[in-house]
Amino acid sequence: MSPFRPLDGVRVLELGNYIAAPTAGRLLADFGADVIKVERPRTGDELRRWRLHRGETSMLYRTINRGKRSVVVDLRSDEGRAIVLDLIRTSDVLLENFRPGTLERWGLDAAALEEANPDLIVARISAFGQSGPLSHRPGFAAVAEAYGGFRELVGEPGRPPSRTGVSIGDTIAGIYAAFGIAMSLFARLRDAGRLRETPFGDRVIDVALNEAMLSVTESLVPDWEAYGVRRERTGGRMEGIAPSNAYLCADGKSIVVAGNGDAIYQRYMTAIGRPDLASAPDLQSNEGRWAARDRLDDAIGAWAAGLTSQEALAVLDAAGVPSGPIYTAEDVCADEQYAARDMIQRFDVDDGEGVREGVGFPGIVPVFGGRSLPIAHVGPDLGEHTRDVLRELGWDDARIDAYEEDLR
Repeated sequence: MSPFRPLDGVRVLELGNYIAAPTAGRLLADFGADVIKVERPRTGDELRRWRLHRGETSMLYRTINRGKRSVVVDLRSDEGRAIVLDLIRTSDVLLENFRPGTLERWGLDAAALEEANPDLIVARISAFGQSGPLSHRPGFAAVAEAYGGFRELVGEPGRPPSRTGVSIGDTIAGIYAAFGIAMSLFARLRDAGRLRETPFGDRVIDVALNEAMLSVTESLVPDWEAYGVRRERTGGRMEGIAPSNAYLCADGKSIVVAGNGDAIYQRYMTAIGRPDLASAPDLQSNEGRWAARDRLDDAIGAWAAGLTSQEALAVLDAAGVPSGPIYTAEDVCADEQYAARDMIQRFDVDDGEGVREGVGFPGIVPVFGGRSLPIAHVGPDLGEHTRDVLRELGWDDARIDAYEEDLR
């Protein structure tokens, strides 16, 4: 039996570089959509050379662009624009993350898109959105994280804000774009063609990186507007919640413990041999524990320092206190839980210098049926599917040969 892929039959045309739009395309491809990734001649998506350790194509590109087909098209040429319009006519979704105005300069404005395909779903990702005084400005996720209020919350108090270690702004924006596309596909199915009654421009899914990051800052804005409370960086803690932190153990490894629920807190303090803290009247509510966060962290830190990480986690697990190790990539690859749900899937990958055998890639989220869906294939070589896609448009081999020769 074939795996359940709810987007089988959906075609997506991806005009995007880097991480944001390609993340949305990856999510759609994971669940069955035919995602055709348009790349520029010779160099392709710049992500191919980001974090490149060997060869010509990075594992970052292979990860973000898995399950897609790569087609080489020069969007600055008349022929390239004609190819894209032909693909739009047979696509359900157009996905892009260029600077606002770029598609329009290439002759792919709303009027041209609607004429080619009145039922087209369009998702656009940019730094600040398609409207407003900052819409014309370029910007990567790092800038958007700062504008969105997110960067101010990350890092140690008294030190400059830090990054999270991944391009979280791009990833979250990509998830929102995929969600918007899924909503639009549902609306088109539900409304049986009546979606055309809504003006084409009003149906465009407009995802701004800074707004995506603002949306995950929880009560940052209302706390300020209602009470004048300014959130501060808290390092390993979470503002207003205690005790919840990372603690260094005797073997040099740290563990994360989230013991901030009222009932959990009682078990937690008993498990670390501090019944006095468990019963202290001022520590029975989260508000009181947050006020005493330094005292609690000192007590927990002293306890953890006397045990190895495995010993400490065994004690906490027996007491029903949420806790865990801080995994490295090596730990993730060896974990039984991930393995049981096929969350590490292995492929032989030719990186241009040789075949890397059995390279692990993160599985597909969310899970259907208890295990990750199988990844169709890792990110394609540049132009790997150009001939196949052009044949689908009715081109013969001689015309394709001439086209590929012109792109060299």
